Amino acid sequence: MLPLSGRLADNTCRLKEKKGKRLSKNVLSLCAWLVSVTGHAQTVQERIQLNQVGFYPAAPKIAVVTGKTDAKTFFITSPDGRVKLFTGKLSDEKPSRYSSTITRTADFSAFTKKGRYVVSVPGVATSYAFTIGDNVHDNAAKTVLKAFYFIRSDMPLEKKFAGKWNRPAGHPDTAVLVHPSAATEQRPAGTVLSSPGGWYDAGDYNKYIVNSGITMGTLLSAYEDFPQYFSKLNVVIPEGGNDVPDILNEALYNLRWMLTMQDPADGGVYHKLTNAAFDGMVMPGVTKLPRYVVQKGTAATLDFAAVTAQAARILQKFSKQFPGLADSCRAAAVKAWQWAEKNPAVIYSQREINPKYDPDITTGEYGDRNFKDEWLWAAAELFATTKETIYLSVVQERMKDPAQLPSWGNVAMLGYYTMIRMENNLPAAKATIAAMKDTVLKIATTYLSNVGANAFATVMGQNVKDFSWGGNSVAANQGILLLRAYLLTKNKNYLDGALTNLDYILGRNATGYSFVTGIGSKRVMHPHHRPSEADGIDDPVPGLLSGGPNPGMQDKCQYPSAEPELAYVDSVCSYASNEIAINWQAPMVYLACAIEALQKELK
Repeated sequence: MLPLSGRLADNTCRLKEKKGKRLSKNVLSLCAWLVSVTGHAQTVQERIQLNQVGFYPAAPKIAVVTGKTDAKTFFITSPDGRVKLFTGKLSDEKPSRYSSTITRTADFSAFTKKGRYVVSVPGVATSYAFTIGDNVHDNAAKTVLKAFYFIRSDMPLEKKFAGKWNRPAGHPDTAVLVHPSAATEQRPAGTVLSSPGGWYDAGDYNKYIVNSGITMGTLLSAYEDFPQYFSKLNVVIPEGGNDVPDILNEALYNLRWMLTMQDPADGGVYHKLTNAAFDGMVMPGVTKLPRYVVQKGTAATLDFAAVTAQAARILQKFSKQFPGLADSCRAAAVKAWQWAEKNPAVIYSQREINPKYDPDITTGEYGDRNFKDEWLWAAAELFATTKETIYLSVVQERMKDPAQLPSWGNVAMLGYYTMIRMENNLPAAKATIAAMKDTVLKIATTYLSNVGANAFATVMGQNVKDFSWGGNSVAANQGILLLRAYLLTKNKNYLDGALTNLDYILGRNATGYSFVTGIGSKRVMHPHHRPSEADGIDDPVPGLLSGGPNPGMQDKCQYPSAEPELAYVDSVCSYASNEIAINWQAPMVYLACAIEALQKELK
């Protein structure tokens, strides 16, 4: 345990700047003095990086000691350091490929006793306290799913559900204007539409169909892969208790908004619902600027077709709770597909529409010029739902292009996941699905083959490209792919590999941060997220996944390091490394919940 002066330094010097205020000179002087007499108190914990939540008893357990050291031994002790319960040998030094960090690993997988502990390396550091126990990620899993409730757009967040983050309703979106770029004879420019609901997309207050596409596909897939787990997962939202899993209740809030974004006259889907320009750092609903639906596009329409086809399949089981909704989704999916067939290459480009129409639209573009992956995903979902072979032929044609890890601009792998999941109901696609399985397993095996070379012993961070805008979603999506490989093979190595990426997100990384607000000891406190910045509450909205290290540093903020795996700053300024986004949040939900669902198999 730290001496009193060390604890004072650790606590005092960790005080975050208050909203709009800086620490006083007296406090800063006290920090400097305490650190000088205690030997850089922060490093007492921060030189050991590990999952700050904890570990399952029978699962792998690894901590990483950073920096040069002659130490050879580590201990697992009680949190006060008085009782040593396990002794282990540190690994040899390993330099990281993507920063100047030197590491040694402390593997204590053999220690299985449930309880609360720390890792101690005498003369070097003591870790943050962690738990070994069953259901150790239960709270984290619930918190990251509950985060979607906090970003709902048009409804008040009541205290009984939102706690201290309760707030009035945001943008009602019941009087949205048709932007000139989206005008038709039936709906000329200036037509007023009602399009309420849906999630705010990221740190801003706009709603985007393309990014909702991958988000919804990931959440709905999580339910389809683990229905029993989600049937019991209660995250305390207004719809709770309606005999529908809360993950579906939450997804339905966004699905109903998406359905309003389809033009009933022709089936095309508007690209986004948005202000002309980003709102300032204010609470939602404070600004009253006009909101618009903008140009229909092929990417948005195909993503919509995929989501509504998948939703139709799932909602058939809940026809009592939602009469007719499954049929409406199926009809909407088919109509969207038909529009895309007639309009196969409509690109949404603000650079092209802004010179033609007023007002200029300068919010997130989500521009995509290659629709091969959207065709595959939409066709896969429609085939899985309708069994009509016309869609299978499109899947087979689009499979000529290699599938990659999912991102908002490359969604083909979501189609692979669906067809593999639905294999027993799709006999006509046996050979196609076999090829899809082969692709998934090859990628997953490559991930595992390179873990040993990674200084932090995670799948994440094997390639410098992993550290990018929203790189933490790369970690989560890698985990999903590994879990899909595990479900296919029951090879426990894939499950262990997915767990390394959950460990990465929750602290076993070069920055030492748990990248989820409200989770962990050294956690994100200042995400680029308007409500968290503007609400006057010190703690940010809980459960939000930060983007993570991004050497691009496009926001031009002050970063502590430009090295790829360290290019992160916990500052509201940093939209390049510290923003939140629904397409990052959804794979985090899948990963954390799936690991909890499969924990008994981590033996």
